[in-house]
Amino acid sequence: MEFPRFFCYASIILSISAYLFPIMVNSIGINYGQIADNLPSPEDVVPLVKSIGATKVKLYDADPRVLSAFANTGVEFIVGLGNEYLDKMRDPTKAQAWVKQNVQAHLPATKITCIFVGNEILTFNDNSLSDNLLPAMQNVHTALVNLELDKQVTVTTAHSLAILQTSYPPSAGAFREDLIDFLSETLSFHQKTGSPFLINAYPYFAYKGNPKQVPLDFVLFQPNQGLIDPATNLHYDNMLYSQIDAVYSALASLGYKKLPVHISETGWPSKGDEDEAGATLDNAKKYNGNLIKLMSKKTGTPMRPNFDLNIYVFALFNENMKPGPTSERNYGLFKPDRTPAYPLGISINNVVGSNTTADGSIGNAVTTPYSPTSSSTGYLSISSATERYQFAGHVLLASLLLIKTLI
Repeated sequence: MEFPRFFCYASIILSISAYLFPIMVNSIGINYGQIADNLPSPEDVVPLVKSIGATKVKLYDADPRVLSAFANTGVEFIVGLGNEYLDKMRDPTKAQAWVKQNVQAHLPATKITCIFVGNEILTFNDNSLSDNLLPAMQNVHTALVNLELDKQVTVTTAHSLAILQTSYPPSAGAFREDLIDFLSETLSFHQKTGSPFLINAYPYFAYKGNPKQVPLDFVLFQPNQGLIDPATNLHYDNMLYSQIDAVYSALASLGYKKLPVHISETGWPSKGDEDEAGATLDNAKKYNGNLIKLMSKKTGTPMRPNFDLNIYVFALFNENMKPGPTSERNYGLFKPDRTPAYPLGISINNVVGSNTTADGSIGNAVTTPYSPTSSSTGYLSISSATERYQFAGHVLLASLLLIKTLI
């Protein structure tokens, strides 16, 4: 990289670190979506990811330029195999070809640790997708075994919180009865292969659906009285932890008490339409800032206090080509020009290096818009799953009403 360009990038990173992160944090997981036509190149994203202390990145595909850009950085990657590929992955030959081209080709320089096959498949109510899910996961895992990569790369899938039938109290968490057969098969796969259970959880949608009944402080990790699970006497002061423990309880009810749960998506939009209650810059700042501070403490939920939280914030950038309401395009911690969408009030170690300037100016680095070589259609707009999230909202309503009576 020529010196003037490097000087500008260094200035940007130092300025971001001072503006966005004034308190030390540890590890952060981040979702790197690319449904946009104005994002910086992957090479320019590397220092940005490091500036927020992110050590884990989740992609919705296996973009080769992104994976190559992050070679030898030590950043761990979850790569995605989109919903549109499930039918093809029923063919073991095609599954192995995909793994060779999209995973093996980048190892060991790029630290790919997991492949998630399909996104929120079981709540689409599409039998063709559901029927293909487990065979696709099995064939991708078999391909990893054949290539002697299964010890370093696991296979999983990401679920919507709408797979829950009951979420309150957290100790009574249970899966939807119509999904138990599908889930039991995939849970057995997770246990045999040692892969995590991924869940996408958005307290924002609970608030958006019932803004007069859902206490905003409870969903934003702000000080509040919280609630007590009557069965366990455990205290919950935020909705996300309550949701996570409901998932743990649902897993335990099926005999999978020790299965690790990772939150593959959670976030809050900084802007929305008039009918999108709570989608404001201040709320996004509080949700993501408070969440990252909690992650830095390296403590678990009330039910699993000794389990590390593995949470991937959604998302790295605002994405201007995502369909749906305004909120869809405003989940990013950063704008496409790499400036912060809002300050989070946290800090990380200096990642820029001793050869960089510390004048604190942002500079005028020129960014060439980057268009990914592929964009999985399995990476849907969050709000396109309105009916599924409404179902989850109904599941939560009883607990939300109870919370309202307590605080």
